[in-house]
Amino acid sequence: MELKEQLNEIFCEVFDDDDIRISEEMTANDVDGWDSLSHVNLIVSIESEFNIRFSQKELLTFKNVGDLLNAIRSKLG
Repeated sequence: MELKEQLNEIFCEVFDDDDIRISEEMTANDVDGWDSLSHVNLIVSIESEFNIRFSQKELLTFKNVGDLLNAIRSKLG
């Protein structure tokens, strides 16, 4: 399964919405219920699924889903 598809499944789980279709330009403003608590849940789920860890500094640089995807790709090498 492609990375973007895996990430999309995590978004659907975390936000309890099977209709979510992520795009690289998507931000928290584009997803109902994406607040600070769900953001933490999202990051924890991503870290768990891909067995990676983000530093606080990295998390602050993410502007959209594309930045998140690029960070995941770089950690998976």
